[in-house]
Amino acid sequence: MDMQAKWWQTPQASILWTVIRVWLGIQWMTSGFHKLAGGFDATGFLQGAIAKATGEHPAVQGWYAAFLEHVALPNVGFFNFIIPVGEFLAGLALILGVATIPALLAGMFMNLNFMLAGTTSTNPIMYTLEMILLFTGKGSYYWGVDRFAIPYLKQWMKQHFHHGNGENKEKVSA
Repeated sequence: MDMQAKWWQTPQASILWTVIRVWLGIQWMTSGFHKLAGGFDATGFLQGAIAKATGEHPAVQGWYAAFLEHVALPNVGFFNFIIPVGEFLAGLALILGVATIPALLAGMFMNLNFMLAGTTSTNPIMYTLEMILLFTGKGSYYWGVDRFAIPYLKQWMKQHFHHGNGENKEKVSA
């Protein structure tokens, strides 16, 4: 088995991934911070997205508009909380390189939902960069907390949850 790192997971390549990861983190964290500090109400955004579901070439698909109208809008208080907190925490995690893969997935999920709601802005760029970082795997967090935390957590879990190497396991016969 070849134990040599793939080029995109080398410390040198990881410098580029770190710059991208931190930039994404700053985008998410500042967006979340401004919503938290300034008071955030998604009602107008949701109503605007629902309105974009009409016409010959709607920017918002009917099924997504139905979700917004029947789930998101009636529960706007929940979304007023989860969106800014999610943005802020995903950003903080990306900046620090802690829980990097879950933070990238959270960012992608938020970007996808904003795009489905008819908002372009920087969402396609951020989504694409998040996907690239996701494919780089451990290269995306080589210069981050996960580089040290993940091996530690794996070792801790192995010590606390591993039940032997199979030698003492009872055999089950069919």
